[in-house]
Amino acid sequence: MLKAIKQFFEESMSSDSKLDNTGNVEHRLKLATAALFIEMMQQDAKKTDSEVKTVKDVLQTKFALSETETDQLFELAHDEARDAVDFHQFTSLINEHFSMEKKIKIVEYLWTIAYADNHLDIYEEHMVRRITDLLYVEHQDFIKAKHKVLDNLI
Repeated sequence: MLKAIKQFFEESMSSDSKLDNTGNVEHRLKLATAALFIEMMQQDAKKTDSEVKTVKDVLQTKFALSETETDQLFELAHDEARDAVDFHQFTSLINEHFSMEKKIKIVEYLWTIAYADNHLDIYEEHMVRRITDLLYVEHQDFIKAKHKVLDNLI
């Protein structure tokens, strides 16, 4: 698994054939963020085409990827999320390297994915709350992010 992830980033997202420490951190951050998005998509019992499309759109927008790179990252993050025991491995890396503004943006993306099928499942809301807590995002920002996403849906 790690070999496939490293190869993806070396081939698709790095100008050098070798990743330096900064590149490794950035790539791990992208993978961690993508894995959280995939976990969000899988929270309710049904994975819809609109949820998959939303996750891919968010990944492509957030990381400025081509469609092929987005598909590859989606698959790698899907595997990473499936193998994860908990969210701590993802959120700890994000906490270490992302500003509060970027963490709030992740919460907005999570809400966007949760509402992609026009239905908020109780498990989806629970996951956004858990991730928000693990990212140390204030409750008022959790609510603001939710309302921002809902306002864009109307």
